[in-house]
Formats: sequence, C-alpha cells, structure tokens
Amino acid sequence: MSYPPGINPSAVPSGTGCADCENEGGWWFHLRRCAQCGNIGCCDSSPSQHASAHAAATGHEFVSSFEHGEDWFWNYTTEQYYEGPVLAPPQHHPLSQPVPGPAGRLPDDWERFLH
Repeated sequence: MSYPPGINPSAVPSGTGCADCENEGGWWFHLRRCAQCGNIGCCDSSPSQHASAHAAATGHEFVSSFEHGEDWFWNYTTEQYYEGPVLAPPQHHPLSQPVPGPAGRLPDDWERFLH
C-alpha cells in the first residue's frame, strides 16, 4: 500500500515520552508522534511545544496522537486532520504514565503554563 510522503508506518516511537522534555527535565500535557521518523514530542498546549518545533526543523509535516484512545493524524502544513495508516507499535504511551506527565515533574500550578 502506498502512503503519502511524510508517513512511514514502520517508524517506531522514539520512546514513551517527549524526547526533548526528557532531555531537559521538562514535562508535557499531551504527546504527539512524528509519522515520518517516530520522534515523540509534546503538543502545542504543552509549555515547550516540541512536536511542532520538530516538524518545523525537519519538514516532517505529519503527526499522530500518542495518547490512548486517539488515532488521528495532523498535517502541520495544511493545518488539517488526516486519516492515516496504523503505525508501528506502540500506539500510545504506557497507560501507567499520567497525563500530563511524567510523574514527579509537574509543578503544582501546571495548568497556568498551558498554551
């Protein structure tokens, strides 16, 4: 089956949380998965907005949700939702991982940092 450029169903997720937040000791609200390379980044409501920063830096325009129960794709270029293929597992972060996350890194007033 042929997929649009920018979607690679065999790309595995880079981890269970936002790769950049993990490196920086930060936290995220929701997670997004690059549909081209598998990089996990935090959503645009998160303080650091790493998923859209990854898309801008790499030109990887499609992301999918990395949240349990969500199976949508988003195209940063067209700013539209997209229906895409099933990506390589896992499809979401571990159910034991809280949202927002990760556990132990959220400030008490985390809601005031959301965009």
